[in-house]
Amino acid sequence: ADHGIVPDRADAVRSALAAAAAEADAIVTSGGVSVGDEDHVKEALEATGGRLHHWRLAIKPGKPVALGQIGGVAFLGLPGNPVAAMVTFLLVARPLLLHLAGAEPLPLRRFPVAAGFGHGKKPGRREFLRAVLETDASGALVAHRHGREGAGMLSSLAGAEGLVELPEDVTAVAPGDPVAYIPLSALI
Repeated sequence: ADHGIVPDRADAVRSALAAAAAEADAIVTSGGVSVGDEDHVKEALEATGGRLHHWRLAIKPGKPVALGQIGGVAFLGLPGNPVAAMVTFLLVARPLLLHLAGAEPLPLRRFPVAAGFGHGKKPGRREFLRAVLETDASGALVAHRHGREGAGMLSSLAGAEGLVELPEDVTAVAPGDPVAYIPLSALI
């Protein structure tokens, strides 16, 4: 059931989670799982007898994703920023929902391509960059960054063909470096 848009009030979030837990096999929310003044999902989950198993994954975009349960009902709290919500849904929520439905999600395939961009990042977290593929003069596939940066830039996903995955230990990528490419078609 769709419980619609719930106001950013602790009592409203608590009530919506309790209602959803009474009728669902899984609950998926977006927004309200970070640490802002209006982020009430974590506290509401605990107030309704639920508990978090994982919160704040070391990924970008999507750090404030939350995984837990209320009784026997799985809970997935996605970030509120549109790109972060989409990336965490594809990489975290979708495989879990498929598993709960009895399906066996296929292993996520990554394809080696050359970076057509430079990028620096913090160590210790995995990053996913929106990208498009082009073929260079030699026929090799090259991933180019697509759209503007930022987890709130939904338009950056509109023309992206896939995600470039940068592991936790990578701190910089230079043009020509090998990178792992995940086509969006493999995630859907």
